[in-house]
Amino acid sequence: MTSRPPARLFSRLTPSTERTLVDVLRTERAGGILLLIGTAAALIFANTPLQGVYERLSELTLGPHALHLDLSVADWAKDGLLAIFFFVIGLELKREIVAGELRKPSTAVVPIVAAIGGMAMPALLYVGVNSMFAGGSLDGWAVPTATDIAFAIAVLAVVGKWLPNALRAFLLTLAVVDDLLAIIIIAVFFSSDLHFEWLAASLACIAVFGLLLRKGWNHAWLLFPLAFAAWAFMHASGVHATIAGVALGLMVPAVARKGERTSLAEHWEHVWRPVSAAVAVPVFAFFAAGVTIDAESISAVAHDPVAHGVIAGLVIGKPLGIVLATWLVATFTKATLDRGLAWIDVAGMGMLAGIGFTVSLLIGELAFTSDPERVEAVKLAVLFASVLSALLGAAVLFFRDRFYRRLYERRSNPIPLPSNRMAKPEELGRSVGVDPAEVGVEAPAGDDKGH
Repeated sequence: MTSRPPARLFSRLTPSTERTLVDVLRTERAGGILLLIGTAAALIFANTPLQGVYERLSELTLGPHALHLDLSVADWAKDGLLAIFFFVIGLELKREIVAGELRKPSTAVVPIVAAIGGMAMPALLYVGVNSMFAGGSLDGWAVPTATDIAFAIAVLAVVGKWLPNALRAFLLTLAVVDDLLAIIIIAVFFSSDLHFEWLAASLACIAVFGLLLRKGWNHAWLLFPLAFAAWAFMHASGVHATIAGVALGLMVPAVARKGERTSLAEHWEHVWRPVSAAVAVPVFAFFAAGVTIDAESISAVAHDPVAHGVIAGLVIGKPLGIVLATWLVATFTKATLDRGLAWIDVAGMGMLAGIGFTVSLLIGELAFTSDPERVEAVKLAVLFASVLSALLGAAVLFFRDRFYRRLYERRSNPIPLPSNRMAKPEELGRSVGVDPAEVGVEAPAGDDKGH
């Protein structure tokens, strides 16, 4: 009887997953750039004579008072536009669970465990820091647990064009699970003064939304009012309104019907992801990242245990938790990294996961609603930690990207030998300093060089 080969972590992807990966990478790259522009614009407005204009615009109230929707522009960005972002997350979750990487336990276990480790370790570090120092607060324990996939993908697009596709997919799938856990945290820990009658009304609208889709009634004039009603009722219930976006996304069918090329979830994700990446998230960043940076604010961050906990959680806790959790999976399942990969690759991806911008800012505002000064310190800490994580991750992955590019070029142009034969894989491996058993490199996702 032949023994089964050991399982591989981050092995090759299915063609369907490859297509999805390329589509997501292209959209999120552009979204990451727009997110950076929105953040830069917010910092410019908040630190120049335009600060007054910025504050008046943020506090401008719009919406009907009778429906309790007379919200400031900043709140509309946080509660309204981010619902589109979370709707796309819901679509992505549904598709991943039904037909993607989370469908099979064998492929789902690594990103799920890694995401849990990447959220638990930052929270533990935050709690540890704020328990040891006077003036700390445990209210913000969830701030450093989130990953901003748009920023992470933007950095990855710049420095990681030649990294194996499975490693890129690991970051994306980990971020999906991370988003799901963040949604649960927001729903459970940051909902107050619950009004169950409004919550029931919202759930009823969501259920009708799903029923109509199952019947094939996907007309915008019918579904959009239902979706808006579900969001408005959820907002009135005391549960954060973005949860409605996730729930609506999970209602969309993720299996293609007879005669259809793609499922409705995949189609809508393709339609709504650009809206989320190009409009919803950058506008939210513009109104959320406008923190004043001066000597006083820097001094406040330097002496605030909450800020220390956020920075430690994102910069140290994220990569440490992800690598440790992945190592535990490899140890207890006797799995090994796929050919050509090294643990430094996983660490680099873990560092990128420390970019916790969008959801971290949202949780920071929810955690310290009654303490505006601390919200400002948390915002500045998130900005600093995200930039530092991006720089550290970019440095590691840039080094690894050069390695994979050399390996790919050697493989595409095998070395001619004196005996008129081409180099064998083990000879190719030795030529670039790789273990002969570990040679296995693929073209980068979205590569347009003809490969």
